[in-house]
Order: sequence, then structure tokens, then C-alpha cells
Amino acid sequence: MTHFRDNVAAVPVAKEAPKRRGRPLPFTMRTAQPQPRHHGAFDGERAPIRDTLALVMAGGRGTRLGELAAHRAKPAVPFAGKFRIIDFTLSNCVNSGVRRIGVLLQYEGCSLIRHLQQGWSFCRGHFGECLELLPAEQRQSDPNWYAGTADAVYQNIDFIEQQKPRYVLVLAGDHVYKMDYGQMLAQHVISGAQITVGCVEVPREQASDFGVMHVDADDRVLAFQEKPAEPEPVPGRPDIALASMGIYVFDTELLIDALRRDAGNPSSRHDFGHDLIPEAIRTHDVCAYRFHDLHDPSRMGYWRDVGHIDAYWQANLELTGVQPEFNLYDERWPVWTHQRQAPPAKFVFDRDGQRGCAVDSLVSGGCIVSGASVRRSVLFVNAIVESGSTIEESLLLPGVRVGHGCRIRKAVIDEACTVPDGMTIGWDAKADAERFHVTAGGVTLVTSDMLPPA
Repeated sequence: MTHFRDNVAAVPVAKEAPKRRGRPLPFTMRTAQPQPRHHGAFDGERAPIRDTLALVMAGGRGTRLGELAAHRAKPAVPFAGKFRIIDFTLSNCVNSGVRRIGVLLQYEGCSLIRHLQQGWSFCRGHFGECLELLPAEQRQSDPNWYAGTADAVYQNIDFIEQQKPRYVLVLAGDHVYKMDYGQMLAQHVISGAQITVGCVEVPREQASDFGVMHVDADDRVLAFQEKPAEPEPVPGRPDIALASMGIYVFDTELLIDALRRDAGNPSSRHDFGHDLIPEAIRTHDVCAYRFHDLHDPSRMGYWRDVGHIDAYWQANLELTGVQPEFNLYDERWPVWTHQRQAPPAKFVFDRDGQRGCAVDSLVSGGCIVSGASVRRSVLFVNAIVESGSTIEESLLLPGVRVGHGCRIRKAVIDEACTVPDGMTIGWDAKADAERFHVTAGGVTLVTSDMLPPA
């Protein structure tokens, strides 16, 4: 039997890595068949995975998602039919072999906590594994909530010191991507850097929307530019810039020292991107790690910031393609989540004017398409579409019920909404704007508060 831990990325390190004991996954995690990975330029001995603690930032308000994040933390927003956004970051950790994880929570954390407890409680403490929930607390020494990403980690220094990691991996819990963190840790060790920043290549004309890393030919970071008007290009590639992904590897001692200095700075916003990283670049060795495709290092990897409604809608709709760039069916790198117990999807009636069908769509368990037409859409768990309705380029989140004779196009219908019989959404922007939220990109967001009582 192939053990999950035996597939950790192999990399050269200065000293011989300790031998690791393979063991089978808990019962709920045994369905995957991990395969050998492409390791790019790294080979040799194992990456320092066991010496790494991951901290996942999951406390953002998600204000750009509007009403979609009004009653849930952004990382808890449903995605791709059956997942939550945070599942992609946590799956990257598990698939990379990182099994010590702290999740930093703050705003509207109830649904996120429930999801993590139901779907991510398999880590075993007696094997040195953990997934700790770290909500913001008013403490005697610091009565404030998390004031920024750096402050959130600073307030959990006790947890870091308790775990005694050699490296700390800081991650965002609200992006959709696949990444082997072992490869990033490998580069961190090989390069001798004290901080490594995950970066994605973007066209230079689009880089003004990001924090941009100014690097030399060896990817040593020379400066950090926050949303610059004239982004610095990558050496030798004048049309490309390196944008920060909000992913960092720190030597632990340096991180703790930097956090304490930042906490004592009254002019700081206590944010990694705005304060701590730019300050560290001036005094420490910082390198950029270029994000690439998980299985083909010569290609750029898929990475999406789904922080506003148009991007969220687009990223979900991309999954309905024949060969989408982001592959949910990759058995070598599965996405884990809490699996709701739901019956198979069901399509009923097969007569003219009343034919249950779905084309170029994702349809999750528990869904019923009853004499309705669904095209290029995503139906989340337990969504129901009644006879005579048409759904096009839309997302029906868990538990949505669409009545008879409805027409819905280019819309996001929030969880547990009941759309009344005969309602039209997405065909008249002016009428929709009076009842719902219509984005600049023409996507209509509908929540239960915007609909008449069922």
C-alpha cells in the first residue's frame, strides 16, 4: 500500500532529513490514489515538511463580495458545486504533507468553524498533526481584535512557539489554486533565503492591481511596490511583472522578531504586504518563488483571487468547460472537503416543453432538474429547478429552489433562496437593479433578503 506521506516532494537540503514513517490516511481520506509528482528543478532528499507550521489567514470580511459574504467569512463561501473556498488552501497543505495547520478566524466565523470541524478534523495529535482554530480574542495583554494580517499572526506567537517549527508558511484562505508547498519550501532552503514570497507572473499592464516584486536575475527581491502605476518588469521580460500571491515562507526566529518589532511600531498597519515584507526586504535576504503548474513546471499555474462577485462568477463558470484550466478531476491532487450526505442528481421528464436536462454544467448531489433546462451553469448541493424554467450561465448555491416557469441568466443565487414561479432574472438590468445587486460586469446577485417570502 502506498502511504500518503511517501509522496512528499523530494528536494536537496543541507543536512540529511529525518526518516519519516509512512502511515495510511484516516478512513475518510483513503479514496485518493496519490501519484508521483513532477518536481521541476528539485530532487534528492525530502523537503523540511515536518519542520513547517502553516498559518491560514481566514478572517477577512470579504466586502467586495457584497451580500454573498454578509453572513459568512469569505473563505467559507461555497465554490464549484460542493466545496468551500478554504478547501483549496487546506487541500494544498494536506497534499503537500503539511499536517500542522492553524486557521486564523475573525469575522462571521460560525459557518466556517462548523465546516472545518465537520470536514477537517482528521489530523491526529499523537502523530504530531493538528488543525487548530485560532479565533480573534480580547486578551488581557492585548484587548484588540486582529488589526491586520501581521497582527493576527503576532497575537498567536504563543501557538507558534508551542509548535516549535523551523519554518512558518503563511497562506491566504480565500484563493483558488493548486500548489505543492514542498517545492516552495525546497527553494527557500536551497536559496538560503530568510523569507520567500510566492509570486505569480502577470502581464505588466495588469500588474497595477497587485503588490509587485522588483527582483534581480536570481529572483532576489530588491523592493516591493504596492499597486504601482509603473510596475517593475521581470529581468529580461519587459512585458511581465511578478505579483505577490500573499504566500510567505519565514524562518521562524526571524518571523517572531519581525512581528514583535512591527507590533511596537505605532505607524504600522500591521499587514504583511504593506509593512512587514517591505521592511524585511531592506534588512534581510528575501527571494521570490515563481508559481507554476503543479504537473508541468514550464507552464504558469492556475490561480484566481475570487474576491469580488464578477471574479467569483467567472471562476465557477470556467469549470464548466470541456477541458477547464483548473482540473477538479485530478486524482493526483484531490480537493478535500466535508462531504454532505446527498442522493445522486436527478433529471426527470422527457417530453417536448418539459425535458429535464443539463448541458456544459456541474450538477452536484441532491439536485433535481424537473422538466427544466440548465446550460453552462453550476448547481450546488440540493438545488432544485422546477418544470418550465431555464437556467443559463448561473450559479445556484446549496439548497436553492427555482420555481416553475422561471428564466435566470448570468446570476448568482445565494444559499437557500426560493425563487418564486415565473420570476425573470438577468434579462432586464434596469429592473434587476431595483430588486437585486447588479455588478459592473452584469452579474446579478440574489440573496434571500431580496426575494419575497416563500
